[in-house]
Amino acid sequence: MAGSSNGSSSSSSSSSSSAADNICRLPEDQLLSILLHLPVDSILCFGITCKKLRSLITQSDALWESICRRDWGASFVDVLINTTNTNIQWKKLYQQVYRLDSVYCHGSLLDKDVPSPRASHSLNFVSGFLVLFGGGCEGGRHLDDTWVAYMGDDFKKILKWQKVGSGIPTGRFGHSCVVVGDALVLFGGISDLGIRKNDTWIGKLMLQADTFAVTLSWRLLDVENSVVPPPRGAHAACSIDKKKMLIFGGIGPSGTRLGDTWMLELSENLSCGTWLQIMACPSPPSRSGHTLTHIGGENSILFGGRGSRYDVLEDVWLFEGGYPGQWRWRHIVFDLQSIPQGLSLPRVGHSATLILGGRLLIYGGEDSYRHRKDDFWVLDIKMHPTISLKMWKRWKATGNKPMCRSFHRACADDSGRYLYVLGGMVDGLLHPGEAVGLRFDSGLFLVELLL
Repeated sequence: MAGSSNGSSSSSSSSSSSAADNICRLPEDQLLSILLHLPVDSILCFGITCKKLRSLITQSDALWESICRRDWGASFVDVLINTTNTNIQWKKLYQQVYRLDSVYCHGSLLDKDVPSPRASHSLNFVSGFLVLFGGGCEGGRHLDDTWVAYMGDDFKKILKWQKVGSGIPTGRFGHSCVVVGDALVLFGGISDLGIRKNDTWIGKLMLQADTFAVTLSWRLLDVENSVVPPPRGAHAACSIDKKKMLIFGGIGPSGTRLGDTWMLELSENLSCGTWLQIMACPSPPSRSGHTLTHIGGENSILFGGRGSRYDVLEDVWLFEGGYPGQWRWRHIVFDLQSIPQGLSLPRVGHSATLILGGRLLIYGGEDSYRHRKDDFWVLDIKMHPTISLKMWKRWKATGNKPMCRSFHRACADDSGRYLYVLGGMVDGLLHPGEAVGLRFDSGLFLVELLL
């Protein structure tokens, strides 16, 4: 029996060695193709066990550029290539991004002529411009102004805002606005009179070649059928695949929190669109003040918000795309107790932005006691969908850290290295001599990933 066992073991070892030899004899392009189907940990393990693969894995820039494209998204990599003057060492860059654990906060980037203080507005980065629209402000008024500021490649310069319109769309707060290609798609919101809306608008930036003046035109989207989402505000939305908008939840006309999912399919030239309600089971509970962030392909992440019982939530849901009728929600389960400082995770009115590395950077918000936050958390669901200790990580912040805030807005530039945070509700003196109260803020801050 022992001899038989030893013989079997030797045979198995010989077969494995033969298989490894056969793999190593493959042309380099085929080896690259095989490796790109594996997680990074497995790729590195192959490099330890096979001499030929070790050389390929440690020295091939083509392999690591492809891994970066796979794990971070091609658009982030293309921007890095176009904005970097030196040759990028892709393996080193991948390691630097993976090991990131802090951000640097730059002070206010605003010039003298700035948009007024506000919260629950929209802020987007499109075609090299920051675009700000609407929001709520002091006195219960809801703003209808649109502002733009050109960024170019200088992400740390003092911004010069330009007001490019008002009145269209009508004033509102708690609306959603996402980037689709080189356009903006705005939906819903709440008006001065507390009326919930369900209109959809398309915004297009235009730069006059002779004067370099910037204009932004808004037009009402032509909806091809009579099926539209019920009116709402304080919902969440994201763009998917540069031709769709996904929305979830919010507060409906009667003040109740909603738990429905809708997809807007846009035509190629954005001249019209079709709304489709997605009926999926299970589905996230009803909520408002949450975030919905696209993470690649047709997948998006929903996090937090305020539930129907006014409780502040910390749950994470993954929306997975597919062919029509095959979309689904998947609840990502984790234990707050197992995460260092995890008990501070539940929040509403925060921001969640996709950054370089394919991760979400979550900032600010408030808890169930309306205590506003200034912490930064990273959610990495692609690499560790079931391991909560690695899925969540709190990052340190250095530099001129912004005040605690909620219902601000944030967006990242095309490289995912620079995050802009504007406005929101902050703690402060309402009037000299008064107790600490709540006020609207107009500050714009830059948060940088230091590589």
